[in-house]
Amino acid sequence: MAEAHERFMKTALGLALRGIGNTSPNPAVGAVVVKGGRIIARGWHRRAGLAHAEAEAIKKAGRRARGADLYVTLEPCCHHGRTPPCTASIIGAGISRVFIGILDPNPRVKGKSIRELKRAGIEVRTGFLEQTCRTLNEPYIKYITTGRPFVTLKLASTLDGRIATKTGESRWITGIEARRYVHRMRTRADAVMVGSGTVIKDNPRLTARLSRGKSPVRVVVDTEFKTPLSSRVFSSRGGRVLVFTTEKASKRKIKSARDKGVEVIVVQGAADGVSLKRAMAELGQREVTSLIVEGGSTLAASAVRQGVVDKIFYFISPMILGGDGLPSIAALGIKNLGKGIKLSEVSIKRLGRDIMVEGYI
Repeated sequence: MAEAHERFMKTALGLALRGIGNTSPNPAVGAVVVKGGRIIARGWHRRAGLAHAEAEAIKKAGRRARGADLYVTLEPCCHHGRTPPCTASIIGAGISRVFIGILDPNPRVKGKSIRELKRAGIEVRTGFLEQTCRTLNEPYIKYITTGRPFVTLKLASTLDGRIATKTGESRWITGIEARRYVHRMRTRADAVMVGSGTVIKDNPRLTARLSRGKSPVRVVVDTEFKTPLSSRVFSSRGGRVLVFTTEKASKRKIKSARDKGVEVIVVQGAADGVSLKRAMAELGQREVTSLIVEGGSTLAASAVRQGVVDKIFYFISPMILGGDGLPSIAALGIKNLGKGIKLSEVSIKRLGRDIMVEGYI
C-alpha cells in the first residue's frame, strides 16, 4: 500500500510542477482524487486567483468524489483568500481520506485544516514524499515564514572561474543548452537581479526569450544610479522594472526614471553598496517570493557576504582563460579554508558541453 501512496503523491507532484512560476505568492500545489485504486480526477493550482488544486480535482470528480481518497502535496487551506477554503470543498464532496505531503507553514493554515477535516470525520495522514514536496515550494515556505524571497545565485564561468577575458569579452562563456536552462529558471522565478555594472557593460534585457513562459520582474542594484535610462532593461516591453539605490543617487535621475515607469526604491547603504537585506525585505513586501541573482561578480560577492543567498546554480564551461580574466565572484575576504562557502545537498547535471552544479548554502 505504501507503494500506491507514493505513486499517487508523485502524480500530484507532477501536476504541481505545472504551476511553478504562475502561482506566486501562492504555493504550487497538485492533487488527485483516487477511488478503487485508480485516479479519477486531477487538479493543480494554475495561477493565483484561480481554483486551488483540491477544488479543481474535486470539481472534475463530481459525484464520484464521495467516499474517495484525496492526495495533495500541501495542506489544504481553511480560510477565505482569493478563493474559498478548500476544506469546505473536501468536506462537502464527501471525501473519505486525505493524504498530505507537508503542512502549510502559513500561520493561518498550519495544522488547522487537518483538525477541521478530522472533526468532520475525515481520516487525514501526512508526510508523504515530504522532502520532495518541501523542495517544490521552498520559495513559498521561505516567503511565508520570513516575508523575504528565496534567493538563488546564478554563476557561470570557465573551468578556472573566469566570466570574461582581460579585454572584457564574455559572449558566450556557456553554450546554448545552459542559456536555455537559465531562461527556464527565469520563467519560474518572480524576479531576476543584476548589478549596474552588468547593465552598463552587457546591456541585457533580462527577459525569458529562450524558453516559453512569463518574464520575471527585472531588478537593478545601483548604489549611485549610474545606469543609463536608455538601457534595454528599462524597456517597457519587458515588463516591470525596479531599481534599488541609495541616497548617493541623483534626485533628478530618480525622478526621470520614475517618470519612465521605473520603480526606484531608495534603501540604506552597506559597506559594499546597497543593503541587500533591506532590498529583500522590500521585495517581500511586493510579494516577490523567488529571486535569481545573475550578476555580475561584485553583486554576487555582496549577496554572499551579506548572507541573502539560499541556493547556488553554478554553470561551468570546459574552457580556460587564465588569471588575467575577470573572476566569477569578487573578493570575499576569506583568509582560511575553514571559512570558505560550502554547499550542501549538491547535485551535478550536464547541459550540452557544460556542467551545472547545484547546492544550498
